[in-house]
Amino acid sequence: MESRIILGDCREKLAGLPADSIDLIVTSPPYADSRARTYGGIRPDDYVAWFLPIAAELRRVLKPSGTFILNIKEKVVAGERHVYVLELILEMRRQGWLWTEEFIWHKRNCYPGKWPNRFRDAWERLLQFNKTKSFTMNQEAVMVPMGDWAGPRLKNLSATDRRRDPSRVGSGFGKNVSRWVGRELAYPTNVLHLATETGNRNHSAVFPKELPAWFIRLFTRAGDWVLDPFLGSGTTAVAALELGRNCIGIEVLEENVALAKQNLTSIQLPLLESK
Repeated sequence: MESRIILGDCREKLAGLPADSIDLIVTSPPYADSRARTYGGIRPDDYVAWFLPIAAELRRVLKPSGTFILNIKEKVVAGERHVYVLELILEMRRQGWLWTEEFIWHKRNCYPGKWPNRFRDAWERLLQFNKTKSFTMNQEAVMVPMGDWAGPRLKNLSATDRRRDPSRVGSGFGKNVSRWVGRELAYPTNVLHLATETGNRNHSAVFPKELPAWFIRLFTRAGDWVLDPFLGSGTTAVAALELGRNCIGIEVLEENVALAKQNLTSIQLPLLESK
């Protein structure tokens, strides 16, 4: 497998990547008023204008069958949620993106807290965007154990549990729970329950490796290309290589590039560096 680490600002470096070459983009850009040293701490009111040119380049390099997963979170300003994330979704749709799905990352180890008008956040958004409605998706790759509900629930099936009733428009509704009898695995929900990363003290905004790994399993196959234009300490690249995918990472800080290279070296896989 191959990993390329590109030192520089993704607003410039993305132009050097071929069109329709990436199978999956997974990234967590700086949130509004965050990472002032690297991206100037983009104000919430300016965030959409800052990110849209990046989104346009990401759309150019993504394959028609590819997927873009954007980890982002609103900021509280003057006691209320700012709407820059919602505005960004609308502007990206005007740019040609399809907003296909929204996943929620529930932070299992989030510690408690409160403010005068709210409680501590324990979740973040993971927005799924696509170029077309026909995209690669391997749902069986992320199936989970059936869970404790299956035992008692599947023992006493009602009549409605055994069918999907037709609707007026011809589509089915109802659960048809009987089809899960005897199965050991089920499809997950769109809520991912993962603890925050606590092992990496050298980077201020690390998400757990299992987060990009889950989407890599779901939206790519072995040998595909994964891109993270805000690579940070290299979490996405490590996850991609460990799963047999190729990865390109773009990072603006030299110290983060060095950290990413160190993390990649630790899994003993080939590394190509580009300036």
